Amino acid sequence: MKQTVGILLAGGQSRRFGFPKAFAEFQGHPFYHYSLEALRPYCEEIVIVARPEFLEKLPEELHLTTDLEMYAGMGPLAGILSGMEAVEAERYVVLPCDMPFIEERVIGKLLDRHREDVSAVTVDGKLHPLVSIWKNSVKPTIRQALDEGNRRVMHVQAQHNGLWIEGDLLTDKPEIVFKNVNTPCELERR
Repeated sequence: MKQTVGILLAGGQSRRFGFPKAFAEFQGHPFYHYSLEALRPYCEEIVIVARPEFLEKLPEELHLTTDLEMYAGMGPLAGILSGMEAVEAERYVVLPCDMPFIEERVIGKLLDRHREDVSAVTVDGKLHPLVSIWKNSVKPTIRQALDEGNRRVMHVQAQHNGLWIEGDLLTDKPEIVFKNVNTPCELERR
């Protein structure tokens, strides 16, 4: 079993953005590239969980997967479980694909502070449950929630020893680094 595996969530529908955010570009690279590069130094392997129609747009040398069939289309929680099932590890570092300002050193600091079943980031009261670290032991709770039709990531996090880590402990510019880009104009306002 590996110690640390990255799960990059790149399967969202991106309704507000207008096209798949994973492939939107910032400074010459697709959004997913920034999350991938932030995870790379800390993870023995990285799994990208994407929609089936996105797989051909991602580099073949990456570990690509889709949602487990029984949970297909059930949102980020299904993506997290699907990544966990793709590669066994003691812990998983999860990042969404829509944070092109994420920094590699932030992941290192997040790992240093991770002590519970689940750790995630909060910035000025805004929770970022997808910038998180999950122990393998949380898998059954995720599966149970999805089997019950509950897709809420924070529902599962609340059932375990969870830790919300203030973003300003990880970077001096948390409001930028942890910005989820939901519309193209948000890149210009940076």
